[in-house]
This record gives sequence, C-alpha cells and structure tokens, in this order.
Amino acid sequence: MDLSTFVRDIPDFPKKGIIFKDITPLLNNPEALSNCLASLVSNSPSKVDKVIGIEARGFFFGTALAEKLQAGFIPVRKKGKLPYDTIEEQYSLEYGEDALEIHQDAIKKGDKVLIHDDVLATGGTAKAVINLVEKLGGEVVQCNFLIELDFLKGRNKLNSPIFSLLNY
Repeated sequence: MDLSTFVRDIPDFPKKGIIFKDITPLLNNPEALSNCLASLVSNSPSKVDKVIGIEARGFFFGTALAEKLQAGFIPVRKKGKLPYDTIEEQYSLEYGEDALEIHQDAIKKGDKVLIHDDVLATGGTAKAVINLVEKLGGEVVQCNFLIELDFLKGRNKLNSPIFSLLNY
C-alpha cells in the first residue's frame, strides 16, 4: 500500500511558506492506519523498554507502538502540560522556539528508548527529546518518524538510528 497517497499537503500552514504534511487522511482510513502501524513495528528494534510519543501527533502511533512492543509509553509535552515534576529542554523548530518536558521519573538509568513523532523536519524537536532521555540516563535505540522532510536535513542533528516511513 502506498501510504503517501494518504498524506495531503496544506500550503501556508501554520505560516506562509510552510507546506504542512497532513496525516489525518491516513488516520481516517483503517487499512492505511493498520498498514502504517505494522510497518513502524516491523522496523523498530526488538528490545525497547519505553516508547516516547512527542506532543501531539507523536501520541497517535506512540501508544500503539508501546503496546505492540510490550513497552511503557511516555508522553513528552510542551512546557506546563505535565502534572508531575519534570525536566525541560529548549528547542528550535522551523517556525519558532519552544520547550519540551518529561516527567523526571519516566525513564530509569539504562532504559532502552524508542522515540516516535510524525515528522522529522529540522531535527530540533527530536534532538531536544534525545537530550531529555540522556539526562535521565536512558539510551535512545531509535527515532521513528512517519514522514521525513529530507531537504531540511534534520537527521544530521540526531546521533541515533533513524527510521522514516515516508520521505519527501
């Protein structure tokens, strides 16, 4: 199944000059959804203790990946959204700056962690999450993405194995 047919371009979102890759058609199609998850699972490492989903679109497949890989799920959220004690990492993205947080007790020293998000663009978000994992003593075994925007060269910022389902 060609999953790229379920991704639509939205020009000038969230600001002029950005072409947003909208995955909601993929999420709305049961066969595409199942195919996508199966591919993500089959291309993930076999030994994973925790799966991180990055707010918010990383949650769509992050929780399902955790269940399929028999791992715990950790949400990484924007600053101020998690209810317990957190650590924070600042990052830049293609259209601004922000901060991400993780619960300080989410990862134990030596945990093998798979990071999942919908898009790898400039790499700033994923790099921030890698930094959070490493601060807590975890080991990033892979970063998974539904989509990689190759022209932005985000993978060059990441010092971890990367799997991208679709490349543009």
